[in-house]
Amino acid sequence: MSSADGERDGGAEGAPPEQLALIRESVRQAKRPKAKPRTWRGAALAGELPVARVLVDKGVLHLDRYFDYAVPEELDADAQPGVRVRVRFGAGRHRVRDGRREGGGLIDGFLVERLAESDYSGPLAALAQVVSPEPVLSAELLGLARAVADRYAGSLADVLQLAVPPRSARAEQKPSPAPLPPPEVPEAGSWARYERGAGFLEALASGGAPRAVWNALPGPEWSEEIARAVAATLASGRGALVVVPDGRAAGRVDAALTAELGDGRHAVLTADAGPEKRYRQWLAVRRGSVRAVVGTRAAMFAPVQDLGLVVIWDDGDGSHSEPHAPQPHAREVLLLRAAQDKCGFLLGSWSCTVEAAQLVESGWARPLVASRDQVRSAAPLVRTVGDGDLARDEAARAARLPTLAWQAVREGLKHGPVLVQVPRRGYVPRMACAQCRAAARCRHCAGPLEGQDAGVLRCGWCGIEENSWHCPECGGFRLRAQIVGARRTAEELGRAFPAVPVRTSGREQVLDTVPGTPALVVSTPGAEPVADGGYAAALLLDGWAMLGRPDLRAGEDALRRWIAAGALVRAQGVGGTVVVVAEPTLRPVQALVRWDPVGHAVRELAERGELGFPPVSRMAAVAGGAEAVAEFLAAVELPADAEVLGPVPVPVAVGGARRVGGPPVGERWERALIRVRPGSGGALAAALKAAQAARMARGGGDVVRVRVDPPDIG
Repeated sequence: MSSADGERDGGAEGAPPEQLALIRESVRQAKRPKAKPRTWRGAALAGELPVARVLVDKGVLHLDRYFDYAVPEELDADAQPGVRVRVRFGAGRHRVRDGRREGGGLIDGFLVERLAESDYSGPLAALAQVVSPEPVLSAELLGLARAVADRYAGSLADVLQLAVPPRSARAEQKPSPAPLPPPEVPEAGSWARYERGAGFLEALASGGAPRAVWNALPGPEWSEEIARAVAATLASGRGALVVVPDGRAAGRVDAALTAELGDGRHAVLTADAGPEKRYRQWLAVRRGSVRAVVGTRAAMFAPVQDLGLVVIWDDGDGSHSEPHAPQPHAREVLLLRAAQDKCGFLLGSWSCTVEAAQLVESGWARPLVASRDQVRSAAPLVRTVGDGDLARDEAARAARLPTLAWQAVREGLKHGPVLVQVPRRGYVPRMACAQCRAAARCRHCAGPLEGQDAGVLRCGWCGIEENSWHCPECGGFRLRAQIVGARRTAEELGRAFPAVPVRTSGREQVLDTVPGTPALVVSTPGAEPVADGGYAAALLLDGWAMLGRPDLRAGEDALRRWIAAGALVRAQGVGGTVVVVAEPTLRPVQALVRWDPVGHAVRELAERGELGFPPVSRMAAVAGGAEAVAEFLAAVELPADAEVLGPVPVPVAVGGARRVGGPPVGERWERALIRVRPGSGGALAAALKAAQAARMARGGGDVVRVRVDPPDIG
């Protein structure tokens, strides 16, 4: 206010008594001490339930418990169970002022529950902030996360990082649409091809909770059949959750659900959607606006209300295994959800894993299969080329592809596209001696020698070029391609069929679909695009490369990848043919010829039961430096029936090829396997978690990695 204004208004001295009284009152209010947010020093506590039990976002095992905080009166309304909060963590007992603990760094957390009093006898720190009044952690989700953490010897905070997506304020401010009424009960459709398919849908539509392992017939109908199962569940007034291995499969199920249910009845939760859109979709599910969800492995924790059905497609795909701690598998999480929510369960695949076979053998789930006549009419013709055929085949020795494969390609191109599955990407990843077939190794680091596009021979580990290689075993100087990559195969086929377009699908670029016109499609396993009308033929090359892996699941994985490729080929009745280059006497090859993945899984399960390997037994892996592993094994209190296998050396990671959870590049680690009998898995996980927590609490020492249910055990 200027002096002129003061003179015109008469100043404060000429003001009426009422105005002076108002000024004095405002001054008195301004001098009233206010509580400071984040410390709330001197603030009054909430009148009812003044204690908040908080799960802090500290993913370390020795802090895997709840902590109590005081609730200031100003936060009473927003501090409700399930909301995100910020608290001060790390202050000691000596930092107390006015009966309130202070200090420590700010950290995020979840408010789990409100209590009238705390079990902790000392002074409590106050909640620093309610980040958002949106309740994102329900009691059901908290119970599921705790069960997953206990099963995998992990921390609850780590599981919640996987279960609850990061917050987006703009997404929270937007209201979710009103829920739509339940749809009509769908017709059985293609489910009628299966012996109990129609009954499965009827059970879902009537509010039942059937559990089934579904061996799907070849062809593209699987996504439509999942959509019908979801529609039947929604018709009963319940929700459904579908977990698929990748975004391409999610897109197919999304399209099938849209065609079956229309828009607005389901949400898609994948990483491709972006953080804000994905969180908005997740909130719509949490608020009950959407009752059906389809997504990749992160969707296994989707908070679907009144869950009536969980579905997992192709549970043998490695994408279902979460790489972040505690590394849960989507199949096991959905099994926990089915038991916790008492809902239906459907495990579907063209193939069949040993775990799926165990669910059927134990009686927990029923088989959902088609008759052999239906299988024969839907599957393509499978032909094999073994080592004896290759030895007698001049074309195979000269150009790697046997005569039968060339004939299948030539005949298939007359009617449509031909799929060529190559187990390795790149040009020529591995070379070997042409005379004795010994692997070609680098003279400097013993790494594998790789052929490059320009004909250069280079080590795959140290990168040094090799100009004068000779075989140390037989003295030969000629090299052959031990494993030929997808790009080299595409180049060879392009020269053989110059008038036919050649497309590649792999790590650099994954194709979703290809037209039904004649073309050669060279793909790595898992990246096969879907052809309009199906492929006329398929070549499955270098089968020994997949079968020869030193892993317990080598045969199961090879059969799964072969069947996934063969399922994209037309039926035998319309000329569909698959040629697999592998020894025909091997069990996975015979299962492919008969198109009998279930029989293969049952036999594998019986053998693993005799040997005591998963899934008949529960197993955990402990990896780290030799001294650290020995110290950990000496400290852990294992169950009485536990058996320790090893430790054995872990292959040294080189050239940046470190695997998730593996040793750092250049470090030498050892790994021990611990197995227990069925029923002792919970005790094993608890013992490993307690030992790891005690080790972390002491601090220092080398890293020790603990993983329950390791996907590869050698």
